[in-house]
Amino acid sequence: LQLSGDPNKDTEWNDILRKKGILPPKENLEEQERAKEEEQLAILQKSLVKTYEDMTLEELEENEDEFNEEDEKAIEMYRQQRLAEMKAAQMKNKFGEVLEISGKDYIQEVTKAGKGIWVVLHLYRQGIPLCALINQHMSGLAKKFRDVKFIKAISTTCIPNYPDKNLPTIFVYLEGDIKAQFIGPLVFGGMNLTRDELEWKISESGAIKTDLEENPRKQIQDQLMSSVRACVPARGESDSEDD
Repeated sequence: LQLSGDPNKDTEWNDILRKKGILPPKENLEEQERAKEEEQLAILQKSLVKTYEDMTLEELEENEDEFNEEDEKAIEMYRQQRLAEMKAAQMKNKFGEVLEISGKDYIQEVTKAGKGIWVVLHLYRQGIPLCALINQHMSGLAKKFRDVKFIKAISTTCIPNYPDKNLPTIFVYLEGDIKAQFIGPLVFGGMNLTRDELEWKISESGAIKTDLEENPRKQIQDQLMSSVRACVPARGESDSEDD
């Protein structure tokens, strides 16, 4: 008999080879072929059939007649999940800019801002440099934290006769309740205030989740203290008659 490369042919010769262990048992070959056929079929089905998990909401509506009752239950759960994800994505990117309001807009924009919405309100007056600086920093923070509502308003339009000595003022709200307040120039550290410092300060209220690892103001204070220590003479030097 001539040896063939096909283990299914020349059965008598192949049986001899199987006994000697040269060829694997025929049952193993059949299982391997069956597994290979099933794998190829699965690949083919996957390439031809798009499951509902891979479909958009529009595609689900177009193909709803092809699903059975069990599919429809699973699809409805999937549909609700996708709607919730879309709503969450929209809310996350809902804002992105600093909104200018006046007193008549306060209830609508702050008190009724919505469930789970944080509001950062800056009361300012034109002509105060620190107010202008904070408005500039808030513009950058609004772009970074698009799920937070950043608002600015001329102080007297919201609170009649509000004293300029209290400016800048920042109120932080959640669902209409004040969660933090920062009042007056000393709280902000004057014109040296950086955007990172303002971000850290607002983050302490819980309104934003900062990616800063520590208070930037602390870093500056540590640097200043290091400079002061470097300038202070040693004890031996300070005891001289000239001192």
